[in-house]
Amino acid sequence: EVQLVESGGGLVQAGGSLRLSCAAASGFNFANYAIGWFRQAPGREREGVSCIGVSGGDENIYYEGFVKGRFTISRDNAKRMVYLEMNRLKPEDTAVYYCAAERNTLGCTVVPEMFDEWGQGTQVTVSS
Repeated sequence: EVQLVESGGGLVQAGGSLRLSCAAASGFNFANYAIGWFRQAPGREREGVSCIGVSGGDENIYYEGFVKGRFTISRDNAKRMVYLEMNRLKPEDTAVYYCAAERNTLGCTVVPEMFDEWGQGTQVTVSS
């Protein structure tokens, strides 16, 4: 069973930074899963933010345009962790952030329907 736990959310002023973490429980081969970060703001659909393939190399990393240049995704397979470093945060980044796992060794995607396993989410609130 794939279990994911997000942490690191909180309240920050616009322009500030947060680092989200996604911890994968033992019991599955983490190195065979691409990881995506998604977010959902009140009244809005869940949307993809970024994803990282199994190798963690730049060729298997994707950012949506609205976070490109501000957010950085990384993973540590030995620690079974994925991180989302968020800089220059804006009020419109306010949302519940989720990590999700997709069994995919070829690349990564930010299409929510491709992911079967989700964490419980962590709230990020950016004040103006």
